[in-house]
Amino acid sequence: MAINLHRFDLTTLRLYVAAVYDGSLTAGADRLGLSLAAGSKRIAELEAHVGAPLLERSKRGVVPTVAGAVLLPHAVEMVARLEQLALAMNDVGSGTTSHLRLWANTSAFGGFLPGLLARFARRRPEVVLDLEDATSEEAVRAVARGTAELAVIGDNTPAEGLQTTVCHIDELVLLLPGTHPLAQTAPAALAEVLEHDLVTLPRSTSLTRQLAAAAAALQRPLRVRAQVRSFDAMGRMVAMGLGLAVLPREGALPYARAFGLQIMPLRGIGTQRRLLWAMRDRAALGAAAQALVELTELQER
Repeated sequence: MAINLHRFDLTTLRLYVAAVYDGSLTAGADRLGLSLAAGSKRIAELEAHVGAPLLERSKRGVVPTVAGAVLLPHAVEMVARLEQLALAMNDVGSGTTSHLRLWANTSAFGGFLPGLLARFARRRPEVVLDLEDATSEEAVRAVARGTAELAVIGDNTPAEGLQTTVCHIDELVLLLPGTHPLAQTAPAALAEVLEHDLVTLPRSTSLTRQLAAAAAALQRPLRVRAQVRSFDAMGRMVAMGLGLAVLPREGALPYARAFGLQIMPLRGIGTQRRLLWAMRDRAALGAAAQALVELTELQER
């Protein structure tokens, strides 16, 4: 069967990509402002055109079929290019000469990224920074879809189809009140830390997943007392005695100083925390994004 290129509809391809990444046709349709019935009709028409089912449906949502997996990277490429075209023309319409769209996780925003962006802004004052604080998984999806040009993610985050390179390395530490029993012995053993209540970021974040994996290796549960969305909230909760927190040293330092807390090294867990740049194609980055990546490489030399 010959494929008629004119029958590929960009809205339907955007819907297909959104449904696969969200794991739900309902969520994909909502993202595009379509009803579920309209979205289902579009997917059915696309499947009829290519001559094969593209989504496997179940109570848990949707996943691509074999044919759908073949279609996906091509659909992602087309959708991403369309998003980049729309963003570029918006920049022209607003008079912006250079725009950098960056999504990054909490560890980046709470640690090295503000200082890096300040240095970048001094070098490239004409660049408008469009920043989004997101989970690593959300940032990966944004780059894949073309919504973001660049992302900072944890190194334990799948980034299939994207190029990655290390942008920062930090050390995981324990943040706790100076009066806590664990404050008397350093370094703190993770097995002992896990006997106490913890304040963490949401379980979907790369940092909490790393901590959960380390706890599972010790066959210990995470005693999560509170889940919050920022390092600032973590520091405040620790200061009020609601639990201990494991976070990067650079993220912990401001709150240790502000709230009189103690920072302790950890053992029993891989404490090196690597953050990665994620991008679709390094060679295709815009000048601003390329300059930002190069700035972190200069720092490592």
